[in-house]
Amino acid sequence: MNEALRRADRLVTVFGGAGFLGRYIVRALAKEGWLVRVAVRRPDLAFHLQPSGGVGQITAVQANLRYPDSLTAALRNADAAINLVGILRETGKQTFEAVHHEGARNVAAAVRTVGIGAFVHVSALGADPHSASAYARTKAEGEAAVREILPEAAILRPSVVFGPEDHFFNRFAALARLLPVVPLIGGGITKLQPVYAGDVAKATVAALAGKAAGAPYELGGPEVRSLREIIEFILAETERRRLLLTLPFGPARGFGAISELAAKLSFGLMPEDFVLTPDQVTLLRQDNVVSSAATAERRTLNGLGIAAESFETLVPAYLLRYRKTGQFGADGAVG
Repeated sequence: MNEALRRADRLVTVFGGAGFLGRYIVRALAKEGWLVRVAVRRPDLAFHLQPSGGVGQITAVQANLRYPDSLTAALRNADAAINLVGILRETGKQTFEAVHHEGARNVAAAVRTVGIGAFVHVSALGADPHSASAYARTKAEGEAAVREILPEAAILRPSVVFGPEDHFFNRFAALARLLPVVPLIGGGITKLQPVYAGDVAKATVAALAGKAAGAPYELGGPEVRSLREIIEFILAETERRRLLLTLPFGPARGFGAISELAAKLSFGLMPEDFVLTPDQVTLLRQDNVVSSAATAERRTLNGLGIAAESFETLVPAYLLRYRKTGQFGADGAVG
């Protein structure tokens, strides 16, 4: 019997499944035949997921990491669970501590209470309990909380995730379209290893099947590039000539503080592409690449049997719209 058919009566709850990465994971789960319950704060914002599966295969329910009762309700009758909830910057009650640490703890506790055996927690590459970055530090604290409650949980650490809806390549392309100068924080020397959202989704499905047990799996793409090299790639693909201005980490943090304050004072009206926080600057002080230990122990995409997609192959297709002539330029003409 087809594996998808055998799994058709199995239900997985995905916390934070309506976000950028979530849509890829929900689609992959639906393709595998899972019934998918997407647990989010605003179920009305999860309707875009419906075409990812068959009729009735994907449903959305309300859940908030700060309210444990809502988590156990979202897990009722589920056979497995995935936690994808994370934030890139703090707003109001959505702090790194509340979401990445206490939120992860609450989800793990609810999973244990309900008695679910299969749980995948998606963290981030660079998670470090000693990091100067609150983002990276609370990601590590969340992992530790999950391990304390559910020692057998699978933990995935993706690098910068890319895809048509990403907030990385699109962000720099948007900045280059609007500004004559693109800042290189810290000189752009930070090494990154962008990973395709579809590959992270495949890894999540594999982890749900018990193939990512043990120490955290680190997920990165086939290319390791500096921030400068990535921005130069974006400028070449969007056919924009821009001055690259080195912005040392110190002044960059100061600029980030002003940017973050401006975002708060604008009550959400300031475009997200222009918002930079001091914590994001701090994150760029460390390379974001798969460790040699994870590579040696095959705690990687390759170790899961997944051939990583190249950003240099996939990204150009969705950067065409940032050219002056969009996708109807000479190289992107539709004939």
